[in-house]
Amino acid sequence: MRRSRPQDRLLTENRGFVLIIVLIVVAVLSLAAYSFTQMMLAHNETTIISGRQVQAQLLAASGVESVRAFLMLDAATQAEAGGIYHNSASFQAVQVLVSEDPNDQGRFTILAPALDEEGNLAGTRYGLEDESGRVNVNALLKIDEAATAAGMENAGRDLLMALPGMTEDVADAILDWMDSDDELRDFGAEYGDYMEYAPKNGPLETVEELLLVRGVTPDLLFGFDVNRNGMIDPSEMENAGDITGMMARGWSAYLTLFSQENNVNSLGEPRIDLNTEDMQALHDSLSLVFPDDSWVKFIVAYRQNGAYTEGDAGEPYSGGELDLSQPGKEETQLKQVLDLIGAKVQVQFQGEQQPTVLQSPFADDLVSMGTYMTTLMDHVTIAGETIPGRVNINQAPLEILIGLPGISEEIVQQILALRSMDPSVDDPNRQHETWLLTEGIVTLDEMKTLMPVICAGGDVYRTQVVGYYDDGQVSARLEVVLDATQVPPRVLLWRDISHLGRGYAMETLGAALAPTAVQ
Repeated sequence: MRRSRPQDRLLTENRGFVLIIVLIVVAVLSLAAYSFTQMMLAHNETTIISGRQVQAQLLAASGVESVRAFLMLDAATQAEAGGIYHNSASFQAVQVLVSEDPNDQGRFTILAPALDEEGNLAGTRYGLEDESGRVNVNALLKIDEAATAAGMENAGRDLLMALPGMTEDVADAILDWMDSDDELRDFGAEYGDYMEYAPKNGPLETVEELLLVRGVTPDLLFGFDVNRNGMIDPSEMENAGDITGMMARGWSAYLTLFSQENNVNSLGEPRIDLNTEDMQALHDSLSLVFPDDSWVKFIVAYRQNGAYTEGDAGEPYSGGELDLSQPGKEETQLKQVLDLIGAKVQVQFQGEQQPTVLQSPFADDLVSMGTYMTTLMDHVTIAGETIPGRVNINQAPLEILIGLPGISEEIVQQILALRSMDPSVDDPNRQHETWLLTEGIVTLDEMKTLMPVICAGGDVYRTQVVGYYDDGQVSARLEVVLDATQVPPRVLLWRDISHLGRGYAMETLGAALAPTAVQ
């Protein structure tokens, strides 16, 4: 029998040890390969998510361009396509990316806050928010000046006081921050109230600049709508406590720097400036749009001679020619179009020996107003190409309407009961703020007081655009303000608020609706 030698036993033991080492090495390599694979998968997933996030941003940007294109359509075409107020067919779940995988369908949705019949917040709609439904902070001083000229003091303060939680000292401090002088208002703040900086004494550049004003806090300005979706979500209720409604959204939701109107008629053509000096040009322009020559003759005569205030009752125009070489005078310029209503003018017709006192063809009674007001307001103006800062009575919330100078709570309630917030409604009378007059809600004098501060709709719009995939995992959200007084519409504000989350439930955005894809 052969005995094993010591070196053989050692060799056998070494072989076992090597096997263990090999197993360990294989395990380590396998683990390293697994870790590397997982890392690569994680990197790949990160790359995919990053790519999808970029794509979501582009989906949202596509939504903005879609809105700009929609705003370039004429009013009739917009109305036929569903309008801009609430139009789920054009603005909800619009498909941009088409894929065989349902989760890879890419869309955008365009949203704005909705108001109920009382002018209070009531959820979300698919459309645009008229900036004229907000208070234009930079127009407050002009409103204050116009109201003071009409015999009403502190109109700017009163309009700010309509905002919930506003106090007189904060309202006056805001006005002092913007006015050009260093005079302290009753409850205001000037240089002595600021330690490390001074009031701007000029218009604001952003609403957020109000945080520099004495007494304005982040809670007051921004409220408790943390994700800025226009409503208080259940997750935000805890911080909001008992505060609801407008106060919960903060003042910034009801303030703007951008509101203005395009001063054009229903066909998109510039209105005729009644305060031009060239009477021949004015006569020719009015003759093209007005059906009655008496309208043309009276307006031109008014511009040449001014209003006649003596006792002669006057007579309707029955014929006669004006000397159109005589220019319009600066002292006879109209302060507003409504000055023509119920007025009289003394005119010397060519070839006549005695002057004639003409009655206005625009009579001061509701029946007559119903026949001429829409045509008159649609075609003539005394303002420039755009009109900034007026408040849209058809869409402004209840609290803002109450703050308007010269308006009572009774008038506000009638406006809320009769108005239509959708500008696409086919009622030509409602396209002008003078529907308050023609429907007997206000008197002529009250209408004249309100005219400088109210309108029936503006042409600068705010909206939120959400770009997203149907799986709901990736999204991007933009807040934009578009100026449709220009062609193409100009972007006045582009704010990426994706960091605040999607903001809306997938059911609201409408991932499963699958409307027609954008071409």
